[in-house]
Amino acid sequence: MSAFWTEADFDDHELVQVVHCRKSGLTAIIALHSTHLGPGAGGTRFWHYNDPAGAMRDALRLSRGMSYKNAMAGLPMGGGKAVILADEQRIKTPDMLAAFGDAVEALGGRYVTAEDVGISEADMVAVAQRTAHVSGLPVAGEGSAGGDPGPFTAYGIFLGIKAAVAHKLGKDSLAGVHVAVQGTGSVGGGVARLLAKDGATLTLADIHADRAAALAQELGGDAVASDSIMGVACDVFSPNALGAILDDDGIARLDCAIVAGGANNQLARPHHGEALAARGVLYAPDYVINAGGIISVATEYLARRDGRHGDVAEVRALIEQIPGRLETIWQESAASGVTADVVADRMAQQLIGRAQA
Repeated sequence: MSAFWTEADFDDHELVQVVHCRKSGLTAIIALHSTHLGPGAGGTRFWHYNDPAGAMRDALRLSRGMSYKNAMAGLPMGGGKAVILADEQRIKTPDMLAAFGDAVEALGGRYVTAEDVGISEADMVAVAQRTAHVSGLPVAGEGSAGGDPGPFTAYGIFLGIKAAVAHKLGKDSLAGVHVAVQGTGSVGGGVARLLAKDGATLTLADIHADRAAALAQELGGDAVASDSIMGVACDVFSPNALGAILDDDGIARLDCAIVAGGANNQLARPHHGEALAARGVLYAPDYVINAGGIISVATEYLARRDGRHGDVAEVRALIEQIPGRLETIWQESAASGVTADVVADRMAQQLIGRAQA
């Protein structure tokens, strides 16, 4: 692997730290992209990588995405991300979580962590025994912000899909709109339930086929194999699993008018935004539509820091601004001829003091 700072995904990151604790077996990467607006906030991913270069790539891309996401969500937070490299058995121990908490604490508040793929609310409780710079902790009472960010992420994606359908298809209702949902975990499953409640027709897929089948039966939809979901003829393709799926092959397979989902870094490379636009597909930039979770955990963290409880009504009000942001991006894209992903990037870069010359 070449030096990470020479890689395309390195974007003047303020800090990239490799953490290794021989005693606990922890190997992790913490990446801070920008603290221009506040401490870098972003979750911790626990994942097995066949190639360690993939872990570094994830840390760099995801932390930059968090800078853009937090800025576009109007949060006083910068962008950061952590990746814990799991072994093939995905063994996670209390000692590893403690060592990771110590590493976060050593940064003195420059990085605030939370749940991400492979990390649970209980894991964050364990990390919080070693550092206060943690969000996504269990709620303190009814109506308080905090806890699992998945439902809040799903709510924002649902609202974003409704906005996309109104913009592209001219429909004020989701009744009869066909949505193909990739991933039926906490976020994708939540999105599917909200879509079904609003009358959408659903096709679901997940690498855990039994989970997708069970949810399809519950919601009256169909389930297909995970490797065929991107080719389903539909109105909206909603990716809610891992990222980088919109590459040359993936885009060629699409049979939809809209791509709107919660997966991070959906575009494999920057030019794939142009490839989507060339096919007439409306794209909802991922870090704008999927900001509901970070809005929830950031509100919780900031409230706790200030000695108060975050309020769910406050969180929902902030999430409900997502459709308006998407509409602004799409209108600017139409007026300028610049793709939606580039419009969003330029807006975010301006907000974090990195406007391109």
